[in-house]
Order: sequence, then structure tokens, then C-alpha cells
Amino acid sequence: MFILGQPLSSKTLESTMDSTLDLKTATENKVNAFQRFWNGINWDQIIATLIEKTIYLLFLILLFAFLNRIGKALIDKTYGNYSKKQSFSESRLKTLHTLINNAFQYTLFFFFIYSLLTVVGVPVGSLLAGAGIAGVAIGLGAQGFMNDIITGFFIILEQQMDVGDYVRLTALGIEGTVTAVGLRTTQMKALDGTIHFIPNRNITTISNLSRSNMQVLIDVRIIPDEGYDKIIAIIDQVNLELKEKYSESIQTGPTIFGMVDLGNGNFAVRTTMYVLNGKQAPIREEFLAQYVKKLSEANFTIPNTPITLT
Repeated sequence: MFILGQPLSSKTLESTMDSTLDLKTATENKVNAFQRFWNGINWDQIIATLIEKTIYLLFLILLFAFLNRIGKALIDKTYGNYSKKQSFSESRLKTLHTLINNAFQYTLFFFFIYSLLTVVGVPVGSLLAGAGIAGVAIGLGAQGFMNDIITGFFIILEQQMDVGDYVRLTALGIEGTVTAVGLRTTQMKALDGTIHFIPNRNITTISNLSRSNMQVLIDVRIIPDEGYDKIIAIIDQVNLELKEKYSESIQTGPTIFGMVDLGNGNFAVRTTMYVLNGKQAPIREEFLAQYVKKLSEANFTIPNTPITLT
């Protein structure tokens, strides 16, 4: 035999044939091993297991959907019953309603995930044991989170603020309307529309401006030498007219406090009153505008020079 024009010896020929046979045998062994593995698979059992797990998962989803619907219905019904009682604050009821809903959703979601992993076959017990060991390390880094939870709980329990209250957080320099009170964060909407998300641990002093009537101080600058008594009479007449207009908002007053010294020879007549919370700004603006208008019509001077305080 010749290969590429060179004669092959019988020994070389035998070696080549042996290598070919070895390669063929190895290939056949691999194919046979794969066939044995493939044939050894119990497809009936796999299909039965898949069907079983699918049925369990569908039942689990339907069960938790039913529990979710029933739970939310009971919470909403309870909220509706208590909202009809005048002894409960509506804003506080909204806060508790939101909080209970969130707690229910989180709890239900946790048990759903636990049941889902159990059905799939994940060793949840081993995972929880491992999580318990890792929980020590995680807990050291979760002190801030726990502070949020504890502070939020006492804010809600002590009714320091409710949804709809206008509050001022002195330490943070933030004020606005409370839109949500949770166990971890509090949301506030400022007058310019900004939404603040505040971790509860950062809340120290809460100045709630929505729990009682608010005092309104109105100063109108005058020149006393032009006739103090006549100026007081005009201001008193304006007070009588606007008191009727804002009778539902004004709780006490208006009362003329008298003349106050603004410093550096500047004087003003001060009027005080107590109004419903949230009404102080428009009432102050209306009273001051009418004071200036009536005094100007009576030819009294309203000083407009800047006031320098020393």
C-alpha cells in the first residue's frame, strides 16, 4: 500500500487500523452511555410531577388571591364603619387604613413566597437557618431601618401628625402638608409642590399647625401725628365689615391690639384674631388690603420706606 507515493509497511498499517478501531469503540461507548441515560429517564414521573406542581401553583395563586380580596374587603368595611363615627379623626383613620393595608399586603406576600418556594421544592428551612446566621451581620447594618420603624410606630400611636395635617419639622427646616405616614418614611408636600420623603429617624421636633386655631397678626404702618383716633376708627370699621364676611373662619376677634413700635421711629397699628387653620393667609391679605385702601381714601399716609432694624 502506498500513501502519498510512499510505501506503507505492514506494522504501520496495523497501527493505523488499531487507532481507528479504538476511536470507533470510544464513540460507540459514549453513544451507548447517552442512550442508557436517556432511556433511564422516567418521563412518566417527570410529566406527572410537572402536572402536580402546576396544579399546586394554580391552587396557591387562587388561594392567596382569594385571601387578598377577603382581607382588603374586611379592612375597607372596618374603615367604613369607623369613618361614620364622629369621635374619630378622618385624617387619622386614613393614616391607619393605609398602614393596615400595607402591613396586610406585606404579610400576605411573605407567606405567598414561602409557600411558592415550598411547592417548587426549595429547602426553605435551610434558607431560613442560613438567613438567621447572616441576620446578625445584617442587623448591625440595619439599625437605621429599625429606628425608622420604632419612631414611625410612636408617631402613629401618639397621633403626632395625621394625613392632611400641615406640619413644620423644625430640625430639618421642612414644612408642608402630610400626604402619608408610614412605619419607615413620612411624605410631605410643600407649598411649591415638592414632595419630601423623610426617614422617620430624622424626625425629632414636630410642630403641628393643624390641631388648633391659628393666630393672625396684622400690622399696618401709620404716621400717628395725622390723627391716631381717626385711624383707629377706620380700622375698627374695616374689622366689623370683614368679620361678617369671614364669620365662619374667624373664631376670636378681630381685636385692635393698639400701636406698636417697629423701631427707628416707625409705628404701626396691630390687629389680632384667631382663625381656622389654613385660613390665616387669605384673611391676613384681605384685612391688610382693606386697611390700606380705606386709610388711603381718607388721605392718611401709609409709609413705604424700608424699615431698618438695629
